[in-house]
Amino acid sequence: MSSLFSSALWPFALATVVLLGIAAAEALALLIGASASHWLDGVIADADHPDGFAGEALGWLHIGKVPLLAILVIFLTTFAVTGFSFQLAAMSMIGHDLPTLLAAAIALFFAIVAGRVLGAARAGRPAQARVYDEHGTVHYVMVEPEGPDESLEAGASVLLVRHLNGRRFHAIHNPKPELL
Repeated sequence: MSSLFSSALWPFALATVVLLGIAAAEALALLIGASASHWLDGVIADADHPDGFAGEALGWLHIGKVPLLAILVIFLTTFAVTGFSFQLAAMSMIGHDLPTLLAAAIALFFAIVAGRVLGAARAGRPAQARVYDEHGTVHYVMVEPEGPDESLEAGASVLLVRHLNGRRFHAIHNPKPELL
C-alpha cells in the first residue's frame, strides 16, 4: 500500500476525490448564494420515477425523499472508508491487499446499506428535513419528534409544530399527507 492510487486502492481514492470535489463545488456555490444540493434535488424532483423494480429500488434508497447530495456523500464516504479499512486490515493480517474487485464489492455492499439506513430523528437527535415555503423554495431544517419516545423515519411526511432554535423544529407525523 505504497500509494493511494495503487491498483488495490484506486476505487476508494477516486471516491475520496469525488467527495472532495462535491465539497468544493458546494462551498463555491454557497459563496455565490446558490446551492448545488438545491439544483440536484430539483432535477430529481422533476424527473419521472420509474415503475416496477427500479422505482422500488430508488424508493428503498430514499431517492426523492432525502436530499440526493446527502445520499451521495454518505455513499461515497462509506465506500471509501470501508474500502481503505478492508485493504489496510488485509495488509496487516495476511500481508497483501485483497483483490480490488473483492474489496470494491465489499465496500459497495456497506455503502448501499449505509445509504439505506440514514436513521430516524429521535428526541435530542434531530435529522435533516426538506421544507417548501409558499413560493416553492426549498429549505433544509433539522427536525426532531415532539414526544420523547417517538421517531420520524427518513422520508416521512411531517408537520413543523414548534420552533426550537436556529433551524431546529419539533415535528409530528402529518396526519393528512394528501393535503400537501
